[in-house]
Order: sequence, then C-alpha cells, then structure tokens
Amino acid sequence: MPIIKKRDFVEMDYTGRLKEDGAVFDTTEEKVAKESGVYDQNMHYHPAVVCIGENNILKELEDRLIGKETGREYSFEMESGKAFGRKDAKLIQMIPLSKFKHQKIQPMPGLQLNIDGVFGIVKTVSGGRVLVDFNHPLAGKDIVYDVKIKRIIEDDAEKVKALLHTAFHMHDAEVEAKDGSLTIKVKDEIPSEAQEEFRKIAERAIGAKSVAFKAAEEKNK
Repeated sequence: MPIIKKRDFVEMDYTGRLKEDGAVFDTTEEKVAKESGVYDQNMHYHPAVVCIGENNILKELEDRLIGKETGREYSFEMESGKAFGRKDAKLIQMIPLSKFKHQKIQPMPGLQLNIDGVFGIVKTVSGGRVLVDFNHPLAGKDIVYDVKIKRIIEDDAEKVKALLHTAFHMHDAEVEAKDGSLTIKVKDEIPSEAQEEFRKIAERAIGAKSVAFKAAEEKNK
C-alpha cells in the first residue's frame, strides 16, 4: 500500500475525542456526529483532503500521518502540549465590565466572544469585572484522533479543488491543470491579494508554474 509522505494530498475521515471522557469535538463523519450529539445541520460532512505539511489540520496529527499506509485505520493519542497547548495562566484575564457595556455586550459565563481580534470565553462576572479565558477551548486537554486513511490523490486538478476548499470554502470551481499551469474558473470574484496568496500555496504544495483565475462565465465566450 502507498506510504504517506510530506506534500502528499491525503483523503481521510477523522474523529477527534477528549481522552478523559471520549467526548467528540471534531469529526468528518455525519453518523459519528449524530451519535455523539454534536451534529450541525449547517456542516457538510465528508472526507477531508489534507496536504501534508500545509498545516491544514493539527500539526501533530499531520506529523503522525507521515509514513502511514493508505487503506488503514489509526488511533493517535496526543498529550495537551502537542495538541492544542497547555493552559496558560497569563491568558486568563480580568477585564472591566465597562468595556463590554461600551460595546453593548452583556457578558455571562460561557459566552464566546472576540476581544480586540482574540477569541475568549467568559468564565465569571462579578464586582464590575469579567474573567475571560483566552486559551484555546481545548487547551490543557489530552486528545485522541481516530483516522481512516482512504487514498493519496494524484490528480492535480483534484488537489487544486482541495486547496480551494481549504482556502476559500469553495466547492464549485472548475479547474484545468496542464503541465503545471492552472486555470481556475470561479463564479464569485476573489480579491487580488487572496489570489496571490493562493498562487504561493499552489506553487509550494503542487509545484504549479502558473495560476490564472477567470470568471466562470468566460467558458461560454
């Protein structure tokens, strides 16, 4: 069976669980999501395509996949330091309630919010002060990822579609790949800065020589 190496595009299903109680926090499988009580009707459940080395998923998980065989299932245990990090006391901060009132926010325990571009969770509210935890929600947690490796993708057009999904959550682009030259036809306009960043990713991930974005309507002209 093929062995996974860096820069391979790997199609797989995975489920992330907390080691302490088995609670599911991430999955690509609809059945698992429903059975675990984490199903989200707005989510599109399907196997993920990951470019190994691009940090599309948790870096430690990517590193563990290198050298593994396709067509097999694996279970990877990770302690918190190699998962979402250990709890950092410095990231638990006391913020004046007035700052929230100024932004017309009524803080309460469990509220998820964005303060100055940083994600946090309200822990307590008392005495005109709000205790906010800016650690990752899974910081300090040991986790387990169950992975089903399906295949390594060889077709460049399919690889590009996977990159487009990761970068822009795009599902309906038309891709032509020939001799390292990529033509991507999209319905919605993509800002030039985003196009340039995508070109860099495509060059790095699949060795693309050129990347051209065009409006999908052009195919009929």
